[in-house]
Amino acid sequence: MIISAPTDYREAARRRLPRFLFDYLDGGANAEHTLRRNVSDLSDVTLRQRVLRDVADISLKTRLFDQDLAMPIALAPVGLAGMYARRGEVQAARAAEKAGIGYSLSTVSVCSLEEVSAAVSKPIWFQLYVLKDRGFMKSVLERALAQGITTLIFTVDMPVPGSRYRDAHAGMSGPMAPLRRMTQAVTKPHWALDVGLLGRPHDLGNISAYLGKAIGLEDYMGWIGANFDPSISWHDIEWVRDFWPGKIILKGILDPEDAKDAVRFGADGLVVSNHGGRQLDGVLSTARALPAIAGAVGGQITLLADGVSQAKPFYSCPDLDAAAQEQLTAPGAREALKALEQLLPEGELTAAAAQELLSAAAKANSSIKPPRAQLMIRTPFLVFAMFSADRMLRVLSVKGTCRVMKSARASKSSSSTLVTPIAIARSSERKGS
Repeated sequence: MIISAPTDYREAARRRLPRFLFDYLDGGANAEHTLRRNVSDLSDVTLRQRVLRDVADISLKTRLFDQDLAMPIALAPVGLAGMYARRGEVQAARAAEKAGIGYSLSTVSVCSLEEVSAAVSKPIWFQLYVLKDRGFMKSVLERALAQGITTLIFTVDMPVPGSRYRDAHAGMSGPMAPLRRMTQAVTKPHWALDVGLLGRPHDLGNISAYLGKAIGLEDYMGWIGANFDPSISWHDIEWVRDFWPGKIILKGILDPEDAKDAVRFGADGLVVSNHGGRQLDGVLSTARALPAIAGAVGGQITLLADGVSQAKPFYSCPDLDAAAQEQLTAPGAREALKALEQLLPEGELTAAAAQELLSAAAKANSSIKPPRAQLMIRTPFLVFAMFSADRMLRVLSVKGTCRVMKSARASKSSSSTLVTPIAIARSSERKGS
């Protein structure tokens, strides 16, 4: 298969992975309505192109949570990434570091905090779920601090696991799941050798280290169901804020009132997220939820948002999540880096073409003025994209990727308006562009 664009990695992953892994990575909750709306709502947004505007000096460099980034993208947490490629979390972290972007490790990773941290020279980010076992939470936070980690992504939208029909159909769960997974693995000999045999151990590294025994894939779904805490409330997580000395990002916010609670809680950032359409089917898409939340808390907290599920044309980067994570199912870190490197010139190209978008969007949405806002887009599996509001022109995202459009001159603009996809669309409609 010829891979010439980041979108090609999804098809490469489908061909390479056993079905139970591909559908787990690619699917959403229930009938996947929200998963599709994440795509369609953002697909309706168009760009306004201007020409002859002097775009000689374009830079996508930025700073997020005390970390300098070569471009406004970081790889977000992906569960079981070590099952998609041999020691997948290590490969992704190395690729992210070489590309000059951030990397965040999932609680339910195959590779442990210690293994991934030892593979890179800069601190990674760590994602934590709210779990019944507070002892595990405290233990893993202590281990993260010992590795020099200073940024915690705290997922709050999963009091109970979502209903993902594809998992049962494909063998991730359901009747005779172990036998079905083994049968599928036999039909994928390359994966069976590279990951199934040479990529061992296949346990949940962070959890196994705490329990003192291997927690493998066969125990994964059961452990998930038994340990998420449906009784959790804001009061129950105050101890995390008091215990953790670094930055805290709350992931899974869709309602403006919850965003206000996040500010009162003392979070440093929040992710406007529907869990990539993988948790509660029928909720708002991220593109629809973001404007109201930006209006409620813009300027008080760093905003992040998660995205959609299909690739778009060149101006909306194709699947960073899928491109950066699913391409780990190809040759690994080398291909991960290749996909990330494709994003930089595409980002600069769109920045040049859409250089004047900020002023138009600012007029359409002038009521939202976050002085220090940093807008991020987090897509379903693995991606973040961030940009300062006073320099941002436009963001489009697709399943695991996003396109950042930044103006060379926008930093000179007096406006600090937070631009949202919906605002941009309305601006374009009014101007007839």
